[in-house]
Amino acid sequence: MTEIGSVADADPSSPRPWWRSARLARVPLLLALLLAVVLPACRQGADADSTVVVYVSEDQVFSQPILDDFQARTGIRVLAVYDTEEAKSTGAMNRLIAEAKHPQADVYWANEPIRAELLKQRGIADAYVSPQAADIPAMFKDPAGNWTGFSARARVLVVNTAVVDGPTSILAYTDPHWKGRGVIANPLFGTTTSQVAALFALWGPARAGVFLADMKRNGVIVSTSNGESADFVVAGRGDFSLVDSDDAVNRIRQGAPLSMVYPDQGEDQLGAFIVPNAVVLIHGAPHPGPARKLIDFLLSPQTERALAFADCAQIPLHPGVDHPPDLLPLAKLHTMTVDYAAVAQQMTATQPILKDWMGL
Repeated sequence: MTEIGSVADADPSSPRPWWRSARLARVPLLLALLLAVVLPACRQGADADSTVVVYVSEDQVFSQPILDDFQARTGIRVLAVYDTEEAKSTGAMNRLIAEAKHPQADVYWANEPIRAELLKQRGIADAYVSPQAADIPAMFKDPAGNWTGFSARARVLVVNTAVVDGPTSILAYTDPHWKGRGVIANPLFGTTTSQVAALFALWGPARAGVFLADMKRNGVIVSTSNGESADFVVAGRGDFSLVDSDDAVNRIRQGAPLSMVYPDQGEDQLGAFIVPNAVVLIHGAPHPGPARKLIDFLLSPQTERALAFADCAQIPLHPGVDHPPDLLPLAKLHTMTVDYAAVAQQMTATQPILKDWMGL
């Protein structure tokens, strides 16, 4: 499979195409020139049934084998642009926004549905209801078909095994018993941002704001990422942290002294926040036929099985898909009831609140 490169965030407010952005300094000049030539050539000159361009926020180590498999099975050439670690899953989305009037991509593979929903709200997503999506629960699909979820992570607590009677709820962050012992990833980035926005959507601004203030008052330790949060708990710098399930599973498989707890599993509790991947058909896609075929492939049970058994240990959304024994199936989880469209709206509204919370 050909990788056509990764770039940092484009300015979504700029009317200029991404390759004229001031941020181009981050991209080697030769690569920029090649991209400016290759993508339009794919759009205008390539066989419409032989190429698909996909922008990917899922980690390349997990997504590329899936895309390689699709290419091998179908003969459709996949041109993939992967988000950088620096871009924190926003680079591809911002690039799609910058390219809205002249789309270069056919498909966006998002590693969570919130940014897919933001693309829908900006008119960048086209509706496509894949036949592979019929068994996926309605909560994980846009009602109009502008994005569809698959292969999810759960937000879980990792607890150091030396801790007796460890926490089982995210409310432990505000419990004086755990004062100074809880760790959280910087809420301005990644899935922590999404979960905070979900709490604002579910609880309302008043209660969610009190939760943030109480968490800070209780001496929460802030790390740079979910992975670092888990490592802090392994090292004993904290007793527990809220992270993505893949961060927990990977470390436990490697022998780290951690237990994984799906939080708030009681009937009257919040439930675990679920973060599926999401796939989007881009409005004005240059190769709409191959794009739909790729979407069907990503939403298939075989793709969900592959991602369940990969190191990312993602939870299948299709019922009955085989999975490793250390992964709890969706049917056995009490999940947070989430409207991802409402969460997307809250994500923008909460950014100033979170910046203030971080002292910025």
